[in-house]
Amino acid sequence: MEAIQALPMGTAVAVAGPAIALGGLSLLFLKSFVYDQKKRSSSSLPLPPGIPGLPVIGNLLQLKEKKPYKTFTKWAEIYGPIYTIKTGANTLVVLNSNDVAKEAMVTRFSSISTRKLSKALKILTSDKSMVAMSDYDEFHKTVKRHILTNVLGPNAQKRHRKHRDTLMQNTLNQLHAHLKNFPGESVNLRMIFQPELFGLALKQALGKDVESIYVEELGKILSRAEVLKILVVDPMEGAIEVDWRDFFPYLKWIPNKGFERKLGQMYFYRQVVMKALIEDQKKRIASGETINCYLDYLLSDAKAISEQEMIMLIWEAIIETSDTTLVTTEWAMYELAKDWKRQDCLYQEIQNVCGSGKITEENLCQLPYLSAVFHETLRKYSPAPVIPLRYVHEDTELGGYHIPAGSEIAINIYGCNMDKKLWENPDEWKPERFLDKYDTMDLHKTMAFGGGRRVCAGSLQAMLISCTAIGKLVQEFEWTLKAGEEENVDTLGLTTTKLHPMLANIKQRR
Repeated sequence: MEAIQALPMGTAVAVAGPAIALGGLSLLFLKSFVYDQKKRSSSSLPLPPGIPGLPVIGNLLQLKEKKPYKTFTKWAEIYGPIYTIKTGANTLVVLNSNDVAKEAMVTRFSSISTRKLSKALKILTSDKSMVAMSDYDEFHKTVKRHILTNVLGPNAQKRHRKHRDTLMQNTLNQLHAHLKNFPGESVNLRMIFQPELFGLALKQALGKDVESIYVEELGKILSRAEVLKILVVDPMEGAIEVDWRDFFPYLKWIPNKGFERKLGQMYFYRQVVMKALIEDQKKRIASGETINCYLDYLLSDAKAISEQEMIMLIWEAIIETSDTTLVTTEWAMYELAKDWKRQDCLYQEIQNVCGSGKITEENLCQLPYLSAVFHETLRKYSPAPVIPLRYVHEDTELGGYHIPAGSEIAINIYGCNMDKKLWENPDEWKPERFLDKYDTMDLHKTMAFGGGRRVCAGSLQAMLISCTAIGKLVQEFEWTLKAGEEENVDTLGLTTTKLHPMLANIKQRR
């Protein structure tokens, strides 16, 4: 009510505002109750069990912690793998097991193929103008073909191999330089690896890495580090910003100026920087220089894409390459640095296969323990613990329950990968669980890459980069955590991104 009374209105309106809002909330509660009864009677199947909550606000107070996916998982142990919660005016169906998640993503896909985005994601995605956050419509299908053809598909990955090799060599060179220049000091792997991933992303998307770029709208030259922050770091933090109006859309007329200012600034900076980068590369193209990259491909083969869609698609290719692979690689190295026996087991496997030679992508199919390390890390630290909400646009069923149109679906990937019925001692990081159970090169051993027609298009690239990086880092160096780092496991907001970069001591192997 304080937000209402703080509005610059007359005294009468300020007094009447709370009463009107309370009356609206009461009416909404009554309508919600009647609607639920109608939904319940529209099918012979029962509705999923509901988590008890409070009138109007539902279960919001129970989700005030910043790790809702962990709360979802605890509730699944009590109420089962599928249940509903109320987040203000919204009914959310939460899925917490592989079986019901796959049913939603594959069997019942036609009924829940659209996205329901938060206000933050709606702003940052320019209202679904990127593949991962779009509805599964013709735009999504067409652009997904484009990105698989030029960036993420098997043939495209072969063409971009040299960029990945450069990334790996630059990373190793910097680690060797750190050992030489700062002997005895811990190394921040993220500080080295993330900029290299960013360089790879720029090469694949735009054709070239950049050291700096002049942005006309800002009237200044931005450094590479500033560009990385604007295009990757800030939007990843902004994507998990919560606007309370998402839960109470009937109060959307109340401004949330702090939220709007912050997200608006992120959007503007991202927009002008992307425009500057694209315009710079258009000059290269106009001069007759062509490079095998996503931008060149879209300009020549995707004539129906608007300028704004072009900006968003190029940005999507940059941010997704720069962030999610980093999360998996950093957590894998954290676990290996903490567990000397398993690190040595991986090193011995690499030695048995590669001998005195350097590990390459061609060796990956011969390294089952390395694959197990990668997939076990994805299982425990899935980069997206809860995937963006999906919208049920027609009545359907999941797990033997009736799911009414108008519901929202939250697939708790973290919960699926912590299901005690499927995974023994799921809280333990244990790569050995993948050695006998799955094919080495199967990319979908966990729910981390999703499934069905919306399966992550970047799964192959993520595996190639992360597995090769983990293998090379262990082959070249012995890793141990800096004192006190073992307990440093907090994560950033709704994600599994490590809140503080891993600090480790490294020693060159002989």
